[in-house]
Amino acid sequence: MRIFVLFALGYFLSYVYRGLNIGFAPFLSREMDLTAGDLGLLTSFYFIGFALAQLPAGLALDRYGARRTDAVLLLVAAAGTVLYGMTHSMQGLIVGRILIGVGVSVCLGAAFLAIAQNFPSSRWPLLNGLMVALGGLGGVVVGTPLAIVLTHNTWREVSVGMAVVTLAVATVIWLLVPETKQRHTAHESVSKQIQGVRIILKNPVFWRVVPFPCAVGGAFYAAQSLWVKPYLTDVSGFTARQADSLVSMLGLTMVAGTFITGMLARRIERYGLGLRAFCGLGMLLFVLVQVLIVFRVPMPAALIWGAYGFLAASCILAYALLAEVFPRKVVGRVTTAFNMIFFISIFSMQVGVGYVLDFWTSENGHYPAQAHLTAWGIMVAAQLASAVLYLWPGTLTVDEQLFE
Repeated sequence: MRIFVLFALGYFLSYVYRGLNIGFAPFLSREMDLTAGDLGLLTSFYFIGFALAQLPAGLALDRYGARRTDAVLLLVAAAGTVLYGMTHSMQGLIVGRILIGVGVSVCLGAAFLAIAQNFPSSRWPLLNGLMVALGGLGGVVVGTPLAIVLTHNTWREVSVGMAVVTLAVATVIWLLVPETKQRHTAHESVSKQIQGVRIILKNPVFWRVVPFPCAVGGAFYAAQSLWVKPYLTDVSGFTARQADSLVSMLGLTMVAGTFITGMLARRIERYGLGLRAFCGLGMLLFVLVQVLIVFRVPMPAALIWGAYGFLAASCILAYALLAEVFPRKVVGRVTTAFNMIFFISIFSMQVGVGYVLDFWTSENGHYPAQAHLTAWGIMVAAQLASAVLYLWPGTLTVDEQLFE
């Protein structure tokens, strides 16, 4: 319980950081005179920092363990958010956002590694889903709760407050998480660990699994961490307060989705639907929901956006799928290699939406409905293309001897 809860705290923080600019966006746009493209690029530097840190973070996880790696990197996130809250230049905001991304880059990977090392594989889908669910409560916080906080505090004060909380979480992880012995990689040379990463990234099984969940997760997190609120106000005609409520609800349904899909994954296997198929079915349904949104099919907002959040959680099952397919001693590196592609996808889609919107002229920060629909349509097309590779028939097996 101690291992699970403390790593969930770290992942919760990373999720809050991911979506802070939803609330900060109006203040940043006014203060820094940012366009949609500028705002998308600035917000996405979190994801590029996250992605660039994944491979060295994977080496650190497998070499030094989840506890030490997570706690030390959270200090980097604390430093980054202090810079972000105190700077008055675009360059300072960019550097701060990158440092935050680097600092929380290992929060999910460390949690998944700790689960893989301390629990039987039969519990991985449920515990991974529950971990993401608890961390995903950060997506609820960046909706209405953040909007309320920003009525009493500036975005700069909120940033510094986040640094204090991050420092506290790093401290309790360092002091209270028990050390897990690294049986396989603690004595491996760095060159051999790097060779293991190369083998993972060249493995065809890795590239059959990864593109579809990365496209699904990229579309969802790019929207949830920035663009869903503008979509709700500009396309659906909701007020800012109504949009904040739906953002929080979307976060809650995503939390429910990660827990429920994780709980059902193993039980569904009894009826002949394996983890790979169950994950793929959930992602296909998520794409269908987006098609309904883009074509503006008349449906209650709570229903369609609730389904959007709930079904997005299915891509998280891919972590457990990869942990099953690859040898346990490289789980840290497999997870972070997946994370790298995952967050490059989020970065690309978040920046891409901003640049697509800028093809149209904004009025008081709002864009025509056609601009948003075009951007979301492009994301749907990318997900459908990647689905073909994931669903292509064939078994997923990786020879453990490759890593000896």
